[in-house]
Amino acid sequence: MAGQGIERREVMRMIAMASAAAAFPGFRRWAFAFRQEDAQGQDTAPPTDPYQPQFFTAEEFRLVDCLAELIIPADRSPGAHAAGVAEFIDFMVFNGADLSGGGLGGLGTRFRSGLKWMNTRSQQLYGRPLLECPEQQQNELLEHLAYKSQFRSGEEDGQEFLQLMRDYTVKGYYTSRIGLEELDYPGLQTVWAEMPGCPHTGDPEHLHLPPPIS
Repeated sequence: MAGQGIERREVMRMIAMASAAAAFPGFRRWAFAFRQEDAQGQDTAPPTDPYQPQFFTAEEFRLVDCLAELIIPADRSPGAHAAGVAEFIDFMVFNGADLSGGGLGGLGTRFRSGLKWMNTRSQQLYGRPLLECPEQQQNELLEHLAYKSQFRSGEEDGQEFLQLMRDYTVKGYYTSRIGLEELDYPGLQTVWAEMPGCPHTGDPEHLHLPPPIS
């Protein structure tokens, strides 16, 4: 299911949202906040201990990570797993940040019900939960949910959930460092621990500007 894309204008809108989430210290791979400079101007490295899900159970988190990677797999560039998209989704669901336009009510329920549907349907089709299926079967199930030409009767709930999952996956990916690098986002070139002051200190037109906030 490669080839997911997003408009740059949409990314600009999401960056404002993502910057707030990036301040959360629990992220390990979702790298919007990584490689910032500390007060001494040195790059800060991301923590290395495993991420602890806040909303999903460990098994649910693994399934979210699997689905995200199926939606944006690693090919010529790192995929959703490397970008830490599952962490982003867990954080957003835990905090009720509905990015799909569906309102705040029941976001966690929608995700949890959708994950349960995926496993139930996988059990019906393949005799085992989705995580235990080979990648070919995982992709087969998702393709029937993603493309109208392959829709099957009785899978409407799965189609709706996959759309929700794709929405969060794409937004999480393209607000991660990996995704922003894919877009050549210029803001990655310099990330300051504090805003610098005006470099034109001798310009009389700039004398009214306040000193930088530290």
